[in-house]
Amino acid sequence: MHAANCSGRGFKVIIILLAIIIAMNPSIEVVKEVPVDRYRELGLTDERLRWMLRKMLEARRFEEMVERLFLVEGKLIGPAHLYLGEEAVAAGVIGALRDDDVIVTTYRGHGHAIARGVSMKALMAELFGKITGTCKGLSGSMHSALSVEHNIPMATAIVGSGIPIACGVGLALKYRKEDRIAVVFFGDGATNTGAFNEGVNLAAVWKLPILFVCENNQYALSVPHRKSFAGESIAARGACYGMKSFLVEDGNDVVAVYYAADKAAEYIRSGNGPAFIECRTYRKKGHGVYDTAWYRPREEVEFWMKRDPIDRFFKKLKSLGIVSEDEFRRWDEEIALILEEAVKEAEEAPVMPFDEMWNYLYVGGDARYGEWR
Repeated sequence: MHAANCSGRGFKVIIILLAIIIAMNPSIEVVKEVPVDRYRELGLTDERLRWMLRKMLEARRFEEMVERLFLVEGKLIGPAHLYLGEEAVAAGVIGALRDDDVIVTTYRGHGHAIARGVSMKALMAELFGKITGTCKGLSGSMHSALSVEHNIPMATAIVGSGIPIACGVGLALKYRKEDRIAVVFFGDGATNTGAFNEGVNLAAVWKLPILFVCENNQYALSVPHRKSFAGESIAARGACYGMKSFLVEDGNDVVAVYYAADKAAEYIRSGNGPAFIECRTYRKKGHGVYDTAWYRPREEVEFWMKRDPIDRFFKKLKSLGIVSEDEFRRWDEEIALILEEAVKEAEEAPVMPFDEMWNYLYVGGDARYGEWR
């Protein structure tokens, strides 16, 4: 009995000590909506705040145009996965990076590319399959965000596959002793794949300079996150591999996302290994452009529509006198003009000549189909 009591007391002491350790060094930092009076404290200038709002608006209008070209005008065909509603994640994360940092994105990558500075005209041309596109018209929407010039070497269409690729990028950066980081975006559905667990484990073991960003938009295609995920949070999965992790509860607050990404990037650049961010957000439309999202409860949709990232951020900047109604309207008009020109130029641009395709299949384009006959 005495031994049992001692054992019980010892167990309680261990539990208390563990609780103290966790409290002193929490592995997960929960980030909530950032009040406007903290913007200066975070080092955010008027220029940076205006940049984030402008990029979010560009991404929104681009995706709305793409949706129209698919569903109304019938000028585009094939798969496309719109970023509508998630703009705060791209603007917040990429706004905290350096231009030489490397980004691995997904099939839902238009917003990432626009935030990175990829031309909307080049993106549009890619969707039209024209030689003036980001991938010379060979990739379509799902790989259109790829831009070596902007340090986006991969836009992958396979769920979760960008994670091990980012490990390769991170290993290269570490091997070369470069002061750069790799950033990989993925959705909540990717966290249930083998590639996710293998990749984050490898990154943690080798202390690779990688920032893992999960855009938790609540659905893996039509499967609700709450029905397919076991655990308190996706951020907790990153923490269980020993990574510094952030849970951005309001992923529609671009400044909250920026705060987490800025701290995570600083942590990684200090040589501590990878970091992890979960941003809880919501896609306004279905999984793909043809998906009506009939499976979502009306109350849920109405809740998230009231939390639109662009409307909220504009109202905040307006209250601070950083952006006026007139200027916001001028931005909208400028973007509309750019998109109209983008569509017109894409329609008029040529496709890649068939013989030139060999240059992108074989080194030097030496092989020809005639040689195989």
